[in-house]
Amino acid sequence: MIVVEAKAFVERLAARGLDFFAGVPDSLLKDLCAYVTENCPARDHVIAANEGGAVGLAAGYHLATGRAGVVYMQNSGTGNAINPLLSLADPEVYSIPMLVVIGWRGEPGVHDEPQHVKQGRVQRALIAALEYPCEVMAEDQAEALAQVDRLLEAMREKSSPAVLLVRKGAFAPYSMKAAAAPGYPMTREEAIKEIIGAMGEADRVVSTTGMASREIYELREAAGQGHGKDFLTVGSMGHAVMIAAGLAAFRDGPVWCIDGDGAAIMHLGSMGIAARRAPSSFRHVVINNGAHDSVGGQPTIGYSLPFPAIAKELGYKAALVAEDRAGLAAALAELARTEGPAFLEVRVRGGARKDLGRPKTSPVENKAAFMGGL
Repeated sequence: MIVVEAKAFVERLAARGLDFFAGVPDSLLKDLCAYVTENCPARDHVIAANEGGAVGLAAGYHLATGRAGVVYMQNSGTGNAINPLLSLADPEVYSIPMLVVIGWRGEPGVHDEPQHVKQGRVQRALIAALEYPCEVMAEDQAEALAQVDRLLEAMREKSSPAVLLVRKGAFAPYSMKAAAAPGYPMTREEAIKEIIGAMGEADRVVSTTGMASREIYELREAAGQGHGKDFLTVGSMGHAVMIAAGLAAFRDGPVWCIDGDGAAIMHLGSMGIAARRAPSSFRHVVINNGAHDSVGGQPTIGYSLPFPAIAKELGYKAALVAEDRAGLAAALAELARTEGPAFLEVRVRGGARKDLGRPKTSPVENKAAFMGGL
């Protein structure tokens, strides 16, 4: 199989007048994202809070320059993008051209996690319903670059978004140079172990999608505790806090949301709703590693955000931060005697262990065990 070099792909786009990129990183596009992050000027590449925001950025770029931008995302983020695609960029509204590059998780016939299977199966029909030009990127580089040319021609002819679906393994590996990062002593898994170790028998957890949920599952396995206390959110990035707040409002006993910086940033306004609607037993923990760790480690703005100050302004009654084990132990002790809703940011270093597994139970089985334990 001939795979596509990210450098050749980006250079072809630039030769055709497209050199602005905005999006949310995806594991299938991680090599492309890495190349763009390392080789494009900062002004010409924005890692957006969510996919709809990336469409908005490309629209603003077009208004300023008359040129088309490139928007990238995982297909699970298509839902975030559909509203601004159809109500802003569509030829029947403002007619804003852009190339939308989508990593095709859950492609039929390719094994993937449960949350991607349905999305992958309906992805082509979903794009067809949008009525935008679309191609599935070829495995041969010359043909893939010819596809880019055809799509850009159709994009300009229709003054419309055009879509390139990218299969697993389509881009050749590209590794970024390791960026200097704050030397926080804890990993995310170490922080989670301390957090769930401080919980009582009645406490329940809603955890965000990605590695945090995988780590919680393995920590419970190692401790022989079972999985009835944890709702492991798969997919639905950014929505764990609303799931947790909805749960907390209708049950007695503490509810914890274990969130990530990328997920929290994606729908930051939800923190304000949780702060005002969740009961005093609600605890929202954002484990901040400054990266989209599950999809290639692309940076977020997490380390530059004053999460506790934001949480206080949004209405949390208490907002704490911890950067090491001693600080985390002190913060957890304070949370135990503090009336909430309360917020805790835990700053950790990026990365995960190489042998981290995945839950062996299905999402439906997780739901049944969790509801049975309430």
